[in-house]
Amino acid sequence: MRDRGHNGDVTRPAATGPRRRASSIRAGQTKGQAVALKDQIRTDMTKAMKERDKEKLAAVRMLMAAIGTAETEGSAHELSDDEVLELVSREVKKRREAAEAFASGGRDQSAAAELTEAKVLSAYLPAQLSDDEIEQIVALAVAGVADQTGEKPGMRQMGQVMKAANAQVAGRAEGARVAAAVKSALA
Repeated sequence: MRDRGHNGDVTRPAATGPRRRASSIRAGQTKGQAVALKDQIRTDMTKAMKERDKEKLAAVRMLMAAIGTAETEGSAHELSDDEVLELVSREVKKRREAAEAFASGGRDQSAAAELTEAKVLSAYLPAQLSDDEIEQIVALAVAGVADQTGEKPGMRQMGQVMKAANAQVAGRAEGARVAAAVKSALA
């Protein structure tokens, strides 16, 4: 039922019931399985706001913007923890490359800011593997490819070895470090 206001305009009744937030739970997930890493990033952003930590806040805001952009591109779905980790890894790499470019251009202050952001974002990545651990994973990958092909792999099978090694590394080491270990193992 609509009422007439004091000037004769028709007013709408107030909405009843609690307002609902859009759910961040994807189809097939229960509430306990919602994307934990993204929630942690959002929580850290709120904490940085309350603490007035400008450097951390700027880095985490950029990360949330990158996540939002990635979620709206293509198939428009909420990113899983693995996809968020991959995105964080790319963002850290971008910051390090930008820092190198700034440093080579003589802009040390900008380089320091980029490195600070990279350090903040690195906190969301899993612990990086040591060189010894990478060599062990590569040795297992070489052995696996040797079992498949029936001979010791050479540089021609580097792609197969990289594929097997990267499946085990799963974002815990940079691709360049893994590639260097594979090249040395195949040489």
